[in-house]
Amino acid sequence: MPGIHHVTSITGDVQRNVDFYVSVLGLRFVKKSINQDLPDTYHLYFADYLGSPGTAMTFFGWPTWPSRRAGSGQVMSVAFAVPESSLDFWSKRLSRLGVEHERVTRFDSDLIGLHDPDGIELELVGAASDLNVVPWPESPVPGEHALHGFHSVAMVLAESAATFDLLTRTMGFREVARDGPRTRFETGAGGPDATLDVIDSPEGPVGEESIGTVHHVAWRAPDDAAQKQWRETLVAAGRNVTPVIDRYYFKSIYYREPGGVLFEIATDTPGFTVDEAPEALGSSLSLPPWFQVRRDQLDANLTPIVVPTTAATLGKAQ
Repeated sequence: MPGIHHVTSITGDVQRNVDFYVSVLGLRFVKKSINQDLPDTYHLYFADYLGSPGTAMTFFGWPTWPSRRAGSGQVMSVAFAVPESSLDFWSKRLSRLGVEHERVTRFDSDLIGLHDPDGIELELVGAASDLNVVPWPESPVPGEHALHGFHSVAMVLAESAATFDLLTRTMGFREVARDGPRTRFETGAGGPDATLDVIDSPEGPVGEESIGTVHHVAWRAPDDAAQKQWRETLVAAGRNVTPVIDRYYFKSIYYREPGGVLFEIATDTPGFTVDEAPEALGSSLSLPPWFQVRRDQLDANLTPIVVPTTAATLGKAQ
């Protein structure tokens, strides 16, 4: 399993969400689609220029859901990799844009902690990444300081022993470090984009799916055959795994690890350019073929979104 494919969270305000991830973090808005299980609501994708695996932060737009109820059984924070030399740039940029943040060190890496407008905990970790990222030329963030895909995710569990067993005996993760209640695991080649932290919190509140929380984390499968093998392996290990679900841009299987966090394994292919040219990604409502008959209804019911352009941001100098 090479590493993280994408991370999906819940937002209560799709326009504010787009403004932040494009204008502040400099990610490209690569896909405006729908939640295929709740098709009258949005599924938004932010990533590098092509939406490469390992770069896509995605959101369900569920404005009627309860406000943030974070706790155990959830991914608590999402970390992006940036060049170590870019942390000063990011501190200055976030200060100019009025985004509260703090500098900390963890496992010998310096990072910046912040929150998005819905309260989701984000981190910018100064660590090099070998992920094949395609820069977005029109980003308000200069290419030398741009986000290099995911660094890691951290999940909070009330009881972690069974999760540790699943990660190491079944999913191919290996423990690489500990710091108090936090245990770090790596998969694949390790390092940025292949890192998972587990935080023990036996006394904390139990999390609920709500605005400002992470819905699930997806791990990468290079192709359909690898995904099929993972499904067989997980079922044999006693996990309740869904059948393969065609999400059009990738195929998915879902299951919960013993602590309650929803995992997905998603294929790298076919990718986000299957229905839009690279230069046109995110420019219109993208629907899988089986939802095309509802296009007029969805266009009428979904909240209009205005995607920020570089002309509407504070620019590359920030």
